[in-house]
Amino acid sequence: MKQHSAAFKPRRGGMGPKIVALGGGTGLSTMLRGLKEYTKNITAIVTVTDDGGGSGVLRQDLGMPPPGDIRNCLLALANTEPVMGELLGYRFTEGILKGQSFGNLFLAALNEISPSFDVAVRRMSEVLAITGRVLPVTNENVVLEAEFENCAQVVGESKIFQCKKQQDCRIRRVRLQPRHPQALQESLEAIRAADLILLGPGSLYTSIIPNLLVDGIVEEITRSDALKLYICNVMTQEGETEGYSVSDHIRALFHHADDHIFDYCLTNSAAVPKEICVRYAAEGAAPIVCDREESEKLGVSVIEREVSLIGADGKVKHDTAALAREIFAVYAEYGSIRIAEDSF
Repeated sequence: MKQHSAAFKPRRGGMGPKIVALGGGTGLSTMLRGLKEYTKNITAIVTVTDDGGGSGVLRQDLGMPPPGDIRNCLLALANTEPVMGELLGYRFTEGILKGQSFGNLFLAALNEISPSFDVAVRRMSEVLAITGRVLPVTNENVVLEAEFENCAQVVGESKIFQCKKQQDCRIRRVRLQPRHPQALQESLEAIRAADLILLGPGSLYTSIIPNLLVDGIVEEITRSDALKLYICNVMTQEGETEGYSVSDHIRALFHHADDHIFDYCLTNSAAVPKEICVRYAAEGAAPIVCDREESEKLGVSVIEREVSLIGADGKVKHDTAALAREIFAVYAEYGSIRIAEDSF
């Protein structure tokens, strides 16, 4: 696969191509910050299985879907004064609210006065004047369950990390409880209208795959004529994907979707400094190996680009600007090819 492709210019006056991005966690919000420089037509479809931290507390106390990942995506797409972003991202350091985010509380209050969670999210979107839309994948109260290769099982997203460490084997499958939650209709419509569908980046089993377990999502992705691109993580994740290669990630996604739901995979080719690798190795993590031949046996074209950086905290992460630039470079090259093929 070529290392360089056609350029796609950032938007000026137009709306830009229609993009749907499915995921959760910090990976999705990092990507969204870059995407909004290229298009106004962004729909983020966000997982709602988190049951830990501040989101877990609100979920338990108020019976609402977890607000954390939604809040991060809203802030990533927000067009507000810096002080508003700072306020919504603020975490209390004292008292009974210690560790809780003001943005989570704000969304929780909106949820209390709204007929449904998606309406609360839409109202917060209006307050923040966001570019595009952020949608929960479902309004239902879903819980994540993991089954390991030794048949051990655990219920609750926040418990998967520790259970995997104890079992010392790979995750075989994750499921949702209840088994067949209904997708938000707006999410299905957004997928149907998309020019480009993105999966990831983010935690494989706890941020990306849960979206694919919601009724209707995989079916709409499969039927779509959009270019479908999986954004692979830069590093393996402790307690989730230790030892995984690119093809392992693809295989897990296909296993849960029961369909060949994307044709392209964008993976990082930038070298990670040795001293950073040593520190990650102590935690059981490492740069994800690109096993191109195995990946392409699965029918996926692998595109390697330099899309990572080392953050101020010493952690390896996706470079917001580089990732968005390369996503749109892929779209400019392979999206046009697909459109031409579909026209016959």
